[in-house]
Amino acid sequence: MASLRLGVNTGYWSSGPPGGALELVETADRLGLDSVWTAEAYGSDCLTPLAWWGSRTERVRLGTAIAQMSARTPAATAMAAMTIDHLSGGRFVLGIGASGPQVVEGWYGQPYPRPLERTREYVEIVRSVLRRDEPVEFHGRHYDLPYRGDDGLGIGKALKSTVHPVRTEIPIHLAAEGPKNIALSAEICDGWLPLFFSPKEDAWYREQLRRGFEAAGDPGKADRFEVVATVPVVPGDDVEACADLVRPFLALYAGGMGAKGANFHFDVFARMGWEDVATKVQELYLDGKKQEAAAAIPLAMVEDVALVGPLGKLRDEIPTWTDTCLTTVLLTAGAHQLEDLAHL
Repeated sequence: MASLRLGVNTGYWSSGPPGGALELVETADRLGLDSVWTAEAYGSDCLTPLAWWGSRTERVRLGTAIAQMSARTPAATAMAAMTIDHLSGGRFVLGIGASGPQVVEGWYGQPYPRPLERTREYVEIVRSVLRRDEPVEFHGRHYDLPYRGDDGLGIGKALKSTVHPVRTEIPIHLAAEGPKNIALSAEICDGWLPLFFSPKEDAWYREQLRRGFEAAGDPGKADRFEVVATVPVVPGDDVEACADLVRPFLALYAGGMGAKGANFHFDVFARMGWEDVATKVQELYLDGKKQEAAAAIPLAMVEDVALVGPLGKLRDEIPTWTDTCLTTVLLTAGAHQLEDLAHL
């Protein structure tokens, strides 16, 4: 694995753009941080802000964490990747993910079949477009290029991008939480984007990645592979008060992102040993008791996936994170905090 780097995640929009995002991005570039990442759920998209804010930078890599696969066909995603890579001078990182059935079926109005198989097809098509070595033709279970279904006109033509890419191998990172999906990221992608990374699970993560590297048949891939995790870092004298700023985020994902029996984030916390807590949080959240759900999360559960508390405490805990498979930590902070956190 590569040495640990730092980046920033601008996060999701709420009712509008996050305040101070441009200043944060510019500060990250000035400080020499590795990368800046944007996100999308079912509001703002991740590509437009990345291009807008990224135009004010010169050095940082520009990544999507994540571009939802159901939002764009593989060809459209490849077009966007080539476009931003050109505009940024070869600094783009394509982070993609299958999202979850509630968003895919509820927001995009699409089915959520066989996500591992669909991801494999998606990545293969994107890479084919970027290579630009021949017209793109692919006939799989989920994607058909040129389309040959009975309801089509039957005159589709295999095409090659009119744009010559700056790089024919733009890095592709996969958002993954389950064991098979993590292994898939190591097999077919250049990086893994965990949502809730816990240092105590490091041996388990490494085992899933090892399986993927073996399937790839590339002995040197582990040395090039990136693990890029957004880690909430909240410094302050009152540990519980700092944790209170993280608890609603954990409650939303463990409790509200998905239905009972179909919440991948719930499964992550259950695997960490927090199944009883996650069950209670989910019941409260789905009953509309969001504040009670957040309050039910103990400090230890927050500390499994975040750094909270006085600077001395954070300094003592940082080696626990750096001695893992992580290659890049993405901070979520204001521009005024970024320099201090980067030094820490």
